Order: sequence, then C-alpha cells, then structure tokens
Amino acid sequence: MIPIRTADEIELLRQSNLLVSRTLAEVAKLIKPGTTTEELNIRAEQYIRDNGGIPGFLGYSKYPKTLCTSINSQVVHGIPDNTVLKEGDIVSVDCGVILNKYYGDTAYTFAVGEISDEVKRLLVTTKQSLFIGIEQAIEGKRVGDIGNAVQTYCENAGYSVVREMVGHGLGTKLHEEPEVPNYGKRGSGPMLKKGMVICIEPMINAGTKKIFQGKDGWTIRTQDNKPSAHFELAVAINKDKADILSTFSYILGVLGEKEF
Repeated sequence: MIPIRTADEIELLRQSNLLVSRTLAEVAKLIKPGTTTEELNIRAEQYIRDNGGIPGFLGYSKYPKTLCTSINSQVVHGIPDNTVLKEGDIVSVDCGVILNKYYGDTAYTFAVGEISDEVKRLLVTTKQSLFIGIEQAIEGKRVGDIGNAVQTYCENAGYSVVREMVGHGLGTKLHEEPEVPNYGKRGSGPMLKKGMVICIEPMINAGTKKIFQGKDGWTIRTQDNKPSAHFELAVAINKDKADILSTFSYILGVLGEKEF
C-alpha cells in the first residue's frame, strides 16, 4: 500500500526536507578545490544535529556516513573520505535527515571550480529533467508519466538514464512505496493520488546507462567512466501542481549566479 499523508504529516515532511535543503546549502559553502568529501560530511552531520535532526543515512543498512558524495563517474552512494575535490570535478551530494520521526531526502550535483561546457550541459539537462518530471507529479497521473518525461527529455539531449537506481516514496521510512523510475511508459505504473509523498531523482549519464558497484559495496559508477549527474527533490502529490517539499533555493543563495 502506498501511504496517503494527512496535511499535518505533509507539514512535518516539509520541515524535514527543508532541514535537508539547508544542510546542502551549508555543504555548498565548503565545495571548492582542495576540500575533502569527509570535510563535507562532518559539516553536514554537525548542522543536522545542531538543528534538532538525526542524520538519515548514517547507519541505514549499515551505511557509514551522513552524506553520499559521488564524484564525476560515480553515480550515487559514494562514501565520504579523504578524497580531495579538484578543479573541474563534479560532486553529487545526497543527504537525508530524520526530524520529528519523518525523513527528508534531497540531492544536488555541484561544480568544483570551473567545469567544462560539456559537463555543464549534463548538469543543466539533468536538473531541468527533474522539474519536467515534477510537472507530471499530480493527482490522476501515473508513476510512468514522471519517468517517461525525464527519459524523453534526457535521451533527446543525447544522454542515458540509469535503470537500476530509482526514486521512491518518503515518510516515516526513507524508502517507501512506490518506486519512481526515471524511465517508463506514459499511463503506466501506480496511480498518483493527493497526499502521496515521493522523491524524484534523475540519475543521468553522459555515456552508457550501464553501471557497476564498487568494491566498497556502496559506490555506483558508470561502466565507461564518463560523468553522471544526480538531482533530487521531495514532492507531495496535489491536484493541479506538485507541492515541492524540499528546495534548491538555499543552495542557490550560496552559489549566486555562478551555479555551474
């Protein structure tokens, strides 16, 4: 069964997701050449706890950190460590929190210094595909409408869509029903109903859609070592327009006009 949330529950989920959004903005302040991904992780955990939250990823299925930090050809689930960010890198930062028993979950792919026009186009396309998917997240549509919108947009731009990793429902658990793929057929999949809360998170590759899991048991990489981008927002299904519970506005407040 896909949970239908009350208005009060959606407000609690909004608070959780706004905490994640602010945490990612704190992380954004540190992203520059010479910073390690572990430094990002330490700052995120400190900020979450200082604001009354609990890191949502730390210990989840024995995951060892607060953030997932995935660099360049790493798609998702990269583990923060002493890896130093370099000029021209991109890094996807995925963060989860628990606040008042409800989860927040959001991700953003950052440029480290100046990046190539080719990579910038991948980031712009992936981020735009997220909002194109969100346009389909309304009552009466189906999960496949979201995936089809993302897939069509990204494949038309010359990119590929990861199949194995998908979005998901969000609530008192980090991963709830339904699964929300970034590909699919229009009119297929579960019906979207007012009060459902889902995370939409395109994971888009510059080259092949094929991926593999690293030896650490977590990090997912592209098979051809080409870059991958990842953006995620949590939304509540509504009648005419999705209610976006998390936001990139705090991040953009840090980055200013120089987003990528």
